[in-house]
Amino acid sequence: MDDIPIPTPAPTPTPTGRIRRRDPSDLDACVEVLAAVHATDAYPSNWPEQPGEWLTQPSLLGAWVADLGGHVAGHIALTRSGPDDAAPALWSLRAGAPAEDTAVISRLFVSPTARGHGIGARLMASAVRDAEERALHPVLDVLASDTAAAALYERLGWSLLGSVDQRWSPTRTVTVHCYAAPT
Repeated sequence: MDDIPIPTPAPTPTPTGRIRRRDPSDLDACVEVLAAVHATDAYPSNWPEQPGEWLTQPSLLGAWVADLGGHVAGHIALTRSGPDDAAPALWSLRAGAPAEDTAVISRLFVSPTARGHGIGARLMASAVRDAEERALHPVLDVLASDTAAAALYERLGWSLLGSVDQRWSPTRTVTVHCYAAPT
């Protein structure tokens, strides 16, 4: 009996899109994507009263979006480190350099419908490149319960600096893992 070849299904096209600087006109779309992420993943764990303001922190150095066919599919921000940021303090202890020499990567999210195509890694690369151009070392923190995000950072070669407990409210303490970009 002759072997009958089994047809191989055509590969699903990978959306490549582009990573670009966030424009003020992107904020509404970013909030929509953030709402979808919150519904799926509970990120952010505390939904902000003003999500557009949450995405536009006062210490913002830059923000980028993943643009797929004219639609926002992801977001990332880079901020100056602040006195309450755990990751810059831990990096400072390890590197023996001032915490002010860091930039904090935050507000990273990718639409649930656009995942699995490297968008998070591409957004991270844009923020890291910008931090390095500013002669700042990128750091971040992530909730210990957010294992998918931590797995992404570790795949990208980020180093776990340590874990700390943070009081987010009088009744809520959370554990965050702090990471530093590869040197």
